[in-house]
Amino acid sequence: MTMRRICVYCGSSAGDNSAYADAARDLARVLVENDIELVYGGASKGTMGILADAVLEHGGAVHGVIPKILLEKEIAHTNLTELHVVTSMHARKSMMAALSDGFIAMPGGFGTLEELIEMLTWGQLKFHNKPCGLLNVLGYFDKLLEYLDHTHTEGFLRAENRAMLLCDDDSAGLLNQFERYSAPHVEKWAD
Repeated sequence: MTMRRICVYCGSSAGDNSAYADAARDLARVLVENDIELVYGGASKGTMGILADAVLEHGGAVHGVIPKILLEKEIAHTNLTELHVVTSMHARKSMMAALSDGFIAMPGGFGTLEELIEMLTWGQLKFHNKPCGLLNVLGYFDKLLEYLDHTHTEGFLRAENRAMLLCDDDSAGLLNQFERYSAPHVEKWAD
């Protein structure tokens, strides 16, 4: 699968460990080296800002999408290739999805998790066939992966749908998985 633009979900905070910022800078480098443009939430703060700044520093393109209500709270990044100001969080997520060929979640909070889970749900429902992955910095998502394995074991998630969520602790490794990704052919409700 050819990746032209990848959406990255990450924190409007930087977290307490410098490894998260380092991982954002590394992901930025890998994206630019592979001629992949960044789509993200448009903020200048936290890991979001670190990632966007690093892509720009490496000469890459960055497309931000931010709701009008968050322009000041998240402090919109004013030096992007393109900044879309939208009316709502729903419009933000829809536009980010439409602009992107795949989705990566880095360490973050509620918003990061919610955005990733929505894209996985859309993929499960066949609204898109794009890859979704976790950049698992310092094992940040290990407990989430355990939970998803539990949902499969308990019969709430098919094995094919569980396999939709790719994971790597290395940016280049995750992008390699994205290029080989093939969406499951099974219907969510098939017996």
